[in-house]
Amino acid sequence: MDRATFACSTAFFRDYSSSAQGTFSTGHVDFIDKIESFTYSDFFRDYLIPNQPCVFSEKFTDGWGSRRNWVTWGGKPDFDHLLQEFGEAIVPVANCDVKEYNSNPKEQLPFKEYVSYWKEYIKNGYRSSRGCLYLKDWHLSRAFPEQDVYTTPVYFSSDWLNEYWDAIAVDDYRFVYMGPKGSWTPFHADVFRSYSWSANICGRKKWLLYPPGQEDYLKDCHGNLPFDVTAPGLQDRSVYPRYNQSQPPVEIVQEAGEIVFIPSGWHHQVYNLEDTISINHNWVNGCNVAIMWCFLQDELAAVQREINEWKDPMDDWHLQCQLIMKSCTGIDYKEFYNFLKVIAENRISILEKGLDDEASSKNTPKAAISTLGMLHAVFDLKRTVKVLTSLSANEDFKKLDLTSLSPPPEALLHHLKAAIDTALL
Repeated sequence: MDRATFACSTAFFRDYSSSAQGTFSTGHVDFIDKIESFTYSDFFRDYLIPNQPCVFSEKFTDGWGSRRNWVTWGGKPDFDHLLQEFGEAIVPVANCDVKEYNSNPKEQLPFKEYVSYWKEYIKNGYRSSRGCLYLKDWHLSRAFPEQDVYTTPVYFSSDWLNEYWDAIAVDDYRFVYMGPKGSWTPFHADVFRSYSWSANICGRKKWLLYPPGQEDYLKDCHGNLPFDVTAPGLQDRSVYPRYNQSQPPVEIVQEAGEIVFIPSGWHHQVYNLEDTISINHNWVNGCNVAIMWCFLQDELAAVQREINEWKDPMDDWHLQCQLIMKSCTGIDYKEFYNFLKVIAENRISILEKGLDDEASSKNTPKAAISTLGMLHAVFDLKRTVKVLTSLSANEDFKKLDLTSLSPPPEALLHHLKAAIDTALL
């Protein structure tokens, strides 16, 4: 991060609310063509801070192993190679033809069985009695770390979600998707209202994007979002009373090799226009961690409303609300504190101790922090201070047993502020 971008980010987050998600006044989405003329600071300033989508050309994925090895000369999935590498793996598969609550039901299948189904599906004119099956949310990189699949572009390398979950060795938000023409993902916003990036290894996708706030016009009379934003039923004003006030979606057709950047809190629906393989990451950083925090507060409030009648008879009602929220979202307030702590301590370590040559050469979060520079680490700490201050003052957080948190929030805040002051001397 250069000094001009640091100054720009400081001014933006000083002048706007901590949960600002940007506005979008045009249906045009920028296309980034050349690597050599597009810097990290360009992306940070023009897309991350204002929370705007963009598309990167296939030049940004040219060197990936998956683009060399997973695709035939004709641009189709290379089933033989994929079977040789991953045939015995067990993968999550969704049925796009079935609605279960507000998603598609999933099952676990051997990868070789899924490929057999896919080949038969193509042979039968993209029809099957089993429905349209879509391999989704496969943690391939975690299961096959030795594989040369891809390298995360530097623009997406400030990735707090995967930095934290890698540190505790529990989960990650790096996925592979594979599906036939016609497979699709219903209307949604990403986990924790994170950013996402999605790279097509082969095939084409159509994206329907709605800027933050537009989803409110798409809710039914009960406040529920639609499963399919293209369904004719949305025209029924007795069910969807505000649909006519909504703007048309921003539409992107993503070609093979291209990367789509989806900003924080943008709802979207996605179609595979051809047999398609893609790599997807969800990620949070200093630009949208406040949006994540607002999302968690909204989720907890929803849980509290749902079980409000049990507040008086239940001694540990506040704890139960946290447990329910974690079961629904994957995180509670105390883990969110630990998330912020890990992010902060990694940056303090870099600022105070630097990084030796051996560590710099490795593909680690601290190496990524070091590559992005001292000013980026300071920006991250300043955003962490902002959110941690809000968390520490939150009444629901203060009602929890915080004695297990080490260091205590006040001590961590003091250390953060001291590290920022020292770095800016």
